[in-house]
Amino acid sequence: MTPLSVSIAGAIASFVLVLVVLELIRSRRLRERYALLWLATGIVLTVLSAWREGLNTIAGWLGVRSYPPAVLFAVGILFILAVLLHYSTVISRLSDQNVLLAQRLALLEQELHEAN
Repeated sequence: MTPLSVSIAGAIASFVLVLVVLELIRSRRLRERYALLWLATGIVLTVLSAWREGLNTIAGWLGVRSYPPAVLFAVGILFILAVLLHYSTVISRLSDQNVLLAQRLALLEQELHEAN
């Protein structure tokens, strides 16, 4: 059985994560499309933390018998990995675009130099 104190702490921490992400979106320091995974992480962890029986059931399905809150950590880690993978694809695309822009700038500078 999940200890009540662990459920409360997990629910509060997850809810604070959701509030922080919403504040970052509101203050335009985080774009909505990048915030979706963070919001999903916070919401899922909040629900699992607050719904103790559900967490215990899911832990049973996954074979976690001794400490069901370990499932919260596993879910959190999976979401963090998904966020990292998403950001890696974004960084890769931006890196490719930077190379293309640098090449175009070099060509424009060469044309400008030849024109003078």
